[in-house]
Amino acid sequence: MTVRIVTDSTADIPQDQARAAGITIVPLTVFFGDEAYLDGVELDNAGFYRKLQSSKELPRTSQPSPAAFQEAFIHLINEGADAILSVHLSAKLSGTYQSACTARDTLPDNLKKIPIEIIDSQSISVGMSRAIIMAAHDAREGLGLPQIKAHVLDELARTRILAVLDTLEYVRRGGRIGGARAMLGNMLSVKPIVSLKEGEVIPIEQPRTRSKAYARIAQLLQEMGKVEHVSIAESSEEPGEQLAEVIRTVYPGDLPVYQLGGVLAELDVTYVGGICKKGSTGCCLPRSSFFCNGLLFVRNHL
Repeated sequence: MTVRIVTDSTADIPQDQARAAGITIVPLTVFFGDEAYLDGVELDNAGFYRKLQSSKELPRTSQPSPAAFQEAFIHLINEGADAILSVHLSAKLSGTYQSACTARDTLPDNLKKIPIEIIDSQSISVGMSRAIIMAAHDAREGLGLPQIKAHVLDELARTRILAVLDTLEYVRRGGRIGGARAMLGNMLSVKPIVSLKEGEVIPIEQPRTRSKAYARIAQLLQEMGKVEHVSIAESSEEPGEQLAEVIRTVYPGDLPVYQLGGVLAELDVTYVGGICKKGSTGCCLPRSSFFCNGLLFVRNHL
């Protein structure tokens, strides 16, 4: 059975790596005013952050249309796919998952015989990309769709995310903070720690400084026990290095660093550090409330 893997650009999988792994990426669209760019195709990470600094307007994102997903699905079917697994960012943060479902459900009848499974990762960025990359490996090894889907769901289910928000300025300007609304008030000076629960942003703690927040992140990592893997995703080198320095005091293993995509930056968080527990890497929170600048991911031993 030939199983093909599809995801969206919020997985932050580099295009070259995706092509080599046989992963199809359907991009979201980033808007700066009236200017529209396909995420990761027409606007790379560096370009996004340059525009963010100079733009008078907050960026907006839009999920791919059902037509964009249909084009991807039909192309893969025409290439010989016997089944497709499509994995996407949290449905509570974006309409991307629903667009993919609509695309599948409205395919021409003669193509509906090809099974297409669509997964709401309840995650974002490296929080889902590790599972997607593993799925592509399973597909190359010849595993069937049910097995690959089961592996992806298992990986995602054992993921925990913690994030440190360096500023809430973009939240104030944007007028919304989603599931973290309870943290508003007189809080623009703190460095809140938030998490994702069932795909939604929830507040955890409210340290007063970045150093205290990072120290608490390291403490939480230490409390997880023995871990298999830790990695950092960043869009700004300085806070990423600061977090890495703190994490290395409690974690002696390799600490790879990845780049966050521009769509995550629309989250109104200038820095995010996320911890993901047991069997997966982790991620951040996207769509329209938090500007994300970095992330920490942890994989525990089973």
